[in-house]
Amino acid sequence: MTFQNLIYEAELGLNLDNTYEKSRLTEVIDEISEEEHSEGRPLLSALVSTKGMKNQGDNFFRLCERLGYGNWRELKKDSEFLEQQRKACREFWLNTDNFSTYL
Repeated sequence: MTFQNLIYEAELGLNLDNTYEKSRLTEVIDEISEEEHSEGRPLLSALVSTKGMKNQGDNFFRLCERLGYGNWRELKKDSEFLEQQRKACREFWLNTDNFSTYL
């Protein structure tokens, strides 16, 4: 899902051309991921990307570094890291028990 799709689907009404609104969205996504991580759940932000980009932006990898996954530059180079995060997120939320318990 792209940031733009997230804004539309969640009816956030944010404008990504506005620097403040874009940074605020990034902060909220980081806060959600930090909370999910602290509860032992996978990072939802692994599923949100910048339109036109195949991978996450630097902010995602910096978040992962803050959460203890390793150096953000190395994580960004590791093609398997992001896929592992995405897979873990999909598997967790496809589990009916997890979905009904946490959503």
